[in-house]
Amino acid sequence: MPERWFRHPPGGVCSLGLYVVWCPKYRCRVLGGRVACRLDELLRQIAVEHGWQIVARDVMPDHVHLFVRVGPSDAPASVVRAFKGRTARVLREEFLNLRDHAKVLWSPSYFAASVGYVSETAVRRYIEHQWDAVLAS
Repeated sequence: MPERWFRHPPGGVCSLGLYVVWCPKYRCRVLGGRVACRLDELLRQIAVEHGWQIVARDVMPDHVHLFVRVGPSDAPASVVRAFKGRTARVLREEFLNLRDHAKVLWSPSYFAASVGYVSETAVRRYIEHQWDAVLAS
């Protein structure tokens, strides 16, 4: 397993990935051209400032996909708030046309899922067979 997948906070080792998707208000197709480029820059800046690692990202005209590795104390809602809050403020300041489509840039909702290098099935199987390993030794 590549070392870059692991973080070493005091007292532990972790690999916590978060897959997040969010959309502009009313799913308007406003994330193209210069707006998409600037959004991409902002996402990278925010990740660096928080010590997060963006593994993959894609800015579509009407939604954003982001796979980011976060720390053990980073709650999904806080991660999303950091990305959506700053990007909305900066993009609406720099691109005045974004103020025309709604009072806010982003829809209040989002999708978030944890992503790991070990599948749910593998973890379940490992836990369920612990006694088999103990009895066999």
